[in-house]
Amino acid sequence: MKYIRKILVYVILSAGGIFMLYPVMWLIGASFKSNSEIFSSVWFMPSEFDFTPYINGWKTFGMYTMGHYFLNTFKIVIPRVIFSVISSTVTAYGFAMYDFPFKKIIFGCLMCMLFIPQTVMIIPSYMMWDFFGVLDTYIPLILPSLFANEGMFVFMLVQFFKSVPREIGEASRIDGCGALKRLLFIYVPCIKPAVISVAVFVFLWTMNEFIQPLMYISSVEKYPLTLALRMSADSTGQGYEYNKIIAMSVIGLIPSVSVFALAQKYFIQDITAGGLK
Repeated sequence: MKYIRKILVYVILSAGGIFMLYPVMWLIGASFKSNSEIFSSVWFMPSEFDFTPYINGWKTFGMYTMGHYFLNTFKIVIPRVIFSVISSTVTAYGFAMYDFPFKKIIFGCLMCMLFIPQTVMIIPSYMMWDFFGVLDTYIPLILPSLFANEGMFVFMLVQFFKSVPREIGEASRIDGCGALKRLLFIYVPCIKPAVISVAVFVFLWTMNEFIQPLMYISSVEKYPLTLALRMSADSTGQGYEYNKIIAMSVIGLIPSVSVFALAQKYFIQDITAGGLK
């Protein structure tokens, strides 16, 4: 009875895993199909493997290849990840470890920002960046991350900072360790899973972001990958090259999947465990 129950559990989990992974399997398989075959069968395996969609997809639709759009994307992603991790960590450290006037009010206002829909901020944000004259640059996409604009990350890191016993910080302070050194050498190593999770979230969200680049970037040569995928539609109005678009999507998924796979250990630790080893 015990073995039968275990077999049933594995069968159910395997079926659930296949059910959840099948869209990804179909996406990869469809990237090798012709347009007609994509709509003729729900089976993910193509009748024959055709690499033409990948060749045409890498060339995209004009004078720029996907390599150019990848480079543009990383010009946004890398600074944003670095600035978000640093600003969120420093801000959370201040809220968790120090007392200052109006601390609760300021933290409450930061948390209230979590409940404001992003659509409400579109027009004011566009008008502000237009006033500063930085439209069609990457500044509107990068600069806010310097100021811990993602309250969720600050809130999450505050909880991890509070999980570290204060005695550790006090002992290092008595030994002459300053506030910055305590943050870098005492607290950050203790909350490393949370910090890496913040970096992974920012990376994935920025790689997939569409609305803000569409708002602020107007030059095709500055487009990130998400806008390049949107422009892959046939401009002649004769329809979409679906296999080409799907192939571009598969290529675009590679950085996100790779980063998540490399950081999976720490990401899972953040979700399932506490901040202190």
